[in-house]
Amino acid sequence: MRLVRWATWGAAAGSAAVAAAPLGYRIGVAPLGPAFLLLAGGLLVIAVSLGVLGARMARGAGLPDRAACAACVVAVAVGAFPVGTLVSGWGAPPIHDITTDTGNPPAFVAAVALNTPGRTDYEGPALGARQRAAYPDLRSAELSVAPADAFRRVLAVVRRMGWELLATDPDTFRIEATDRSFWFGFEDDVVIRITTAGETGSRVDVRSLSRVGGADLGVNARRVRAFVAALADE
Repeated sequence: MRLVRWATWGAAAGSAAVAAAPLGYRIGVAPLGPAFLLLAGGLLVIAVSLGVLGARMARGAGLPDRAACAACVVAVAVGAFPVGTLVSGWGAPPIHDITTDTGNPPAFVAAVALNTPGRTDYEGPALGARQRAAYPDLRSAELSVAPADAFRRVLAVVRRMGWELLATDPDTFRIEATDRSFWFGFEDDVVIRITTAGETGSRVDVRSLSRVGGADLGVNARRVRAFVAALADE
């Protein structure tokens, strides 16, 4: 019974750590590194605790008491999101800057001051080659309307996706916005450029950049895909 009690407390403590890590980072109490360590430690404690309780059941000892069952349910619920995020991004290349135009990516203006110096500079052909190898499906969006109409459609999509607008320029057909991740609240910046395509159409290019980290677990590519898909449905 003592082992079950320790496993129950472990599941509860691990759940608290997993929940506290992003909260501490969001409110500025814990820097990113310690927050990640707290998250990893919490997940490890949860895994060990669930393993102990599972082994007890496998030996025919029956279900643990109500407190242990409740702690297990909470631990699974709290740990599901970060584990799911890691699994969904498994194998993603170490890229934090994604665009539909790797040859001439849209440039950030308003977001420059919100990033560390040089962060918004595109790394060039080498980065473009890595992106094309990892995400060959990412392409510019083509619309059969004039740029002014395309601008209105794009702006409607940005608002519907809940991004925070940083700048809108209906004269040059540029939009900058910021999206925030659910768990840690990471801020990623987006710039959208609309140009003329053919005689009456428009080409829409988008670029999504993480403000921190060297890898994004595929988040920016998924954001670009979601935007292009939403624009096609607009």
